Amino acid sequence: MMYSVFLVIAGLGLLVVGGDFLVRASVGLSFKLKLSKLVIGMTVVSFATSAPELLVSLQAALDGVSDIALGNVIGSNIANIGLVLGITAIISPLAVDKDFYKLNWPMMMLLSFVLYYFLKNDLVLTAFEGAILFVALIVFLIVLIRNSRKSTKANMEEVDESLAVVSNFKIIVWLLIGAAGLYFGSDWLVEGAKKLAAAVGISDYAISVTVIAIGTSVPELAASVIAALKKEKAISLGNLIGSNIFNIASVLGLTAIVKPIVVNPQTPQILSTNIFWMIGFAAILIPLMLIPKRFEIGRLKGFILFGFYIVFIYISLI
Repeated sequence: MMYSVFLVIAGLGLLVVGGDFLVRASVGLSFKLKLSKLVIGMTVVSFATSAPELLVSLQAALDGVSDIALGNVIGSNIANIGLVLGITAIISPLAVDKDFYKLNWPMMMLLSFVLYYFLKNDLVLTAFEGAILFVALIVFLIVLIRNSRKSTKANMEEVDESLAVVSNFKIIVWLLIGAAGLYFGSDWLVEGAKKLAAAVGISDYAISVTVIAIGTSVPELAASVIAALKKEKAISLGNLIGSNIFNIASVLGLTAIVKPIVVNPQTPQILSTNIFWMIGFAAILIPLMLIPKRFEIGRLKGFILFGFYIVFIYISLI
């Protein structure tokens, strides 16, 4: 039991460290390739920060535990809104910009329903369906970048300009550290989750949708809480929604292309309950955004989201 917990904690730690080094290396390399700061922020950083979820889901699918691959993404998407957005809003109210309800939110809802249809249809997310999700992400990014170039308020503060002068040697070292951290972290996390699930008598899926999902959402939570405490508005609702879009289209899309993701008939709650929690958390953002104070997610709304998340965790583990 203790060894399983150690593997999970150590795996999460390596994923956080590996992901951080991969982001730094990717941004440094992008500057070397003369990519604009805008493109780096919207594509390179987004892909790199999705790497932990991708490696965990890929490792799980290759190990034959698709439950963990699906649970990781569904749980992370729920955690991003219920846990991360909820706690961030409690600390400091978040303003909602028009891009959220004109582009980001509709795309998140569309991908959520498409994922449900693909899984419900034949209980498999095939390579072809994974490719559809990934192509949809590419189209979304092209539209997002074009819209941002037209906007005078395009804000790419998350891109560290000091990385533009990093040496090639450092970039290579960071890439190696990042790759090693993600590889071993995902391997240990999946192995630990399987052992932990067996030890406490619950399913792999229940562990993945709670413990693993919270763990892979820790970087987003840390960044959002720090920004909220500093009263910075750089962490927007759009950033968290973007993470959810990447989780479905990039993480599950690429994983399914490598190895189709099969829904385990022994965990029917994937399609009967939890995916509707994911869709519900996404859908509730619109009424929360409009009532009572428009275009703001304040403290009360944060408590509501966090409360629903606690209920979800309780239901998932009983």
